[in-house]
Amino acid sequence: MVDSITPAQRSAQMSRIRGSNTKLEVLVRKGLHARGFRYRLGGAGLPGRPDIVLPKYRTVVFVHGCFWHGHDCSLYRLPKTRPEFWQAKIDGNRARDRRVKNQLKSLGWKVIEVWECTLRGLHSDGRSRALDEIASDVLKEH
Repeated sequence: MVDSITPAQRSAQMSRIRGSNTKLEVLVRKGLHARGFRYRLGGAGLPGRPDIVLPKYRTVVFVHGCFWHGHDCSLYRLPKTRPEFWQAKIDGNRARDRRVKNQLKSLGWKVIEVWECTLRGLHSDGRSRALDEIASDVLKEH
């Protein structure tokens, strides 16, 4: 299938996709902070550079976009343009996520993955419940 936009337009679109400080990431950070959790950003020195590090609880949080990390949900759909490229890209991301998760667990860190689909499109009550669940996951086994 031929791409419907020019390479320059595609490049401009892709350049606007953020790698950090996404809306969902900021939402999770604010939610955890409001619930009394203090965290660090960037995961300095940790495998995979976690989005949120809670040193007191030896817990890291990854906020994953369903498309980029190949989540099995309604938000993930393989593009029709260059599907071989995208399948290899997503498979590589999944393999890296598994490898990083295993490395962190072997170092004694608890890993929490927050998926885009659990927060996207929810009203404030639903988001609050989802953030409460994330906070309770942090406290489990601590």
